[in-house]
Amino acid sequence: MAEEKKGFFKGLWGKIAGGEEPENVSVADPFERGGSAAPILTDEERKPGLFERLRQGLSKTRDSLVGRIDRLVLGKKEIDTDTLEELEEILISADIGVQTTVELIRTLEQRLSRNELKDGDALKAALKEEILARIAREAQPLDLGSATPFVIMVIGVNGVGKTTTIGKLAARYTAEGKKVVLAAGDTFRAAAAEQLEIWGDRVGCDVVRHKEGADPSAVVFDGIKAAVARRADILIIDTAGRLHTKVNLMEELKKVRRIVGREIPGAPHETLLVLDAATGQNALSQAKLFKETAGVTGIALTKLDGTAKGGIVVAICNEFNIPVRYIGVGEGVDDLRDFDPTQFVAALFQ
Repeated sequence: MAEEKKGFFKGLWGKIAGGEEPENVSVADPFERGGSAAPILTDEERKPGLFERLRQGLSKTRDSLVGRIDRLVLGKKEIDTDTLEELEEILISADIGVQTTVELIRTLEQRLSRNELKDGDALKAALKEEILARIAREAQPLDLGSATPFVIMVIGVNGVGKTTTIGKLAARYTAEGKKVVLAAGDTFRAAAAEQLEIWGDRVGCDVVRHKEGADPSAVVFDGIKAAVARRADILIIDTAGRLHTKVNLMEELKKVRRIVGREIPGAPHETLLVLDAATGQNALSQAKLFKETAGVTGIALTKLDGTAKGGIVVAICNEFNIPVRYIGVGEGVDDLRDFDPTQFVAALFQ
């Protein structure tokens, strides 16, 4: 370093001593004398990692489930049937569902009779193991390369986040280098097609739409023709929000399925039911009835970050044998995550 550069404290001492300060005083170079500067982090680098974001997204569910279990076993020298009874109440209130809770408690009672549950840590470890076994049973990612175009029909009631989920999926698939076409089949909700077009412009994919109130089947037909003509890898079909109890709307959904299957044999390759985790047991009812009436093959569970009812994941996986494909743990595009049972349970219990 040039001799005229002085450290901050040296310059300060010069002022105190009455010495004349050189014109160009600089702070000492942090790399002098073997020092090192703290790295400057970008906004992207400051973001928490994927697992940490999953943990943050599940914080409310973790508090309502694992937090209460921790308080239950705190100070207990042994686990007994009374402990399991209290645990049963915790599991039900965390929206794991009565059927799944009964199964879990029965299994834990068997472990207790074999003296496997010595203390609170053993109980938590056993519960974690049993939950993982149930949610991993049907878990599998979509095989998007099994057909071209791969057709995903997205269904669900109003307000669960169908259109936003479609937009996030389109963003993900486009980022992976796939050509995506969106069909705006929700012609009933005001601004549904416009919302989809905004997503299309944002992520760079084509959107096929008609005017509001048009026949959804016609939109889907044109969407299929466009996807085939443009050699798209994936076609995602939005549909109007409907209750399983509305017979005319369910019949319309069947008509859409028939048209898709006629134009592309074997399609739709995925019927993705979007559920709002915050609705708890209502989501369970929707899964049951849409499975019976609409041939659901996969589930996207949204808004897990805003609810303490994330236990519904366990109930859905265990009771209906429908794979959970995606979970939403935040508002960002990359907060719609592939459902990984091992990571999910680890984030819940850690």
